[in-house]
Amino acid sequence: MAKYGEKAQSKVEKAMHERKAGSLRSGSSGKKVKSRKQAIAIGLSEARREGAKVPGKKSARKTTKKTATRGAKKSTKRPAKKRAAKRSTKAGARKSTKRAAKKTS
Repeated sequence: MAKYGEKAQSKVEKAMHERKAGSLRSGSSGKKVKSRKQAIAIGLSEARREGAKVPGKKSARKTTKKTATRGAKKSTKRPAKKRAAKRSTKAGARKSTKRAAKKTS
């Protein structure tokens, strides 16, 4: 089964030719497109607008049930307050030992 439809392929090909000729412009800023990947993305988005067979954007895809439950695991880390308190006592202990070492030498 083909990933992209015929219309999508032709749109990408057209965008690539425009990029090569130097006439392909970015939609929002209007700057000249130099990147190959950006030209492909522009071609695919045009095809999407016209209803061609193109997979959805990665950011727009729905997460599967497996990935949704994976993020719900209980954290084993300590709360931020406890971490900060422990860090401050360690730092204070180090400073006091350094001071004591300086006084003796």
